[in-house]
Amino acid sequence: MKKIIQPLFYLFLPIILGSIVGFLISGSIDYSSINKPFLTPPKIFFPIAWSIIYLLMGLSYFLFRKEYPNNTKISIVYYLQFFVNLLWSIIFFVWKWRFFSILWILLLDLLVIYLMYLFFYKKKISCYLNLLYLLWILFATYLTIGIYILN
Repeated sequence: MKKIIQPLFYLFLPIILGSIVGFLISGSIDYSSINKPFLTPPKIFFPIAWSIIYLLMGLSYFLFRKEYPNNTKISIVYYLQFFVNLLWSIIFFVWKWRFFSILWILLLDLLVIYLMYLFFYKKKISCYLNLLYLLWILFATYLTIGIYILN
């Protein structure tokens, strides 16, 4: 039973927790009433992008854990960056701490880069599966800074 549940846990935890946070903050999202920087995608794009990214994130960790089930350091960095990721939405949309959300997303950027670095030397495919995630949060960093400046 563990051989079935554990892979499903690694694969789908990001999607499940990301969806829960998205549902919890949905009433606080002021996306349509704030000034947004150039290149801001339509609102509908975000849940689609995050669903794909969360699936790739879960897949990358699943593949890593399959080969390295006892690597505590990478597991800590993985769950830490995921926690920082989930908390960013609350900081930005619920609490509306726009300046602090810039600092928080910069922390996320660094943690994801570090995670990819660690993955690269253990399981390259896990690193590559997070490339879209890194690009997306760098873009989100641009949007966060732009929204702060424009509002």
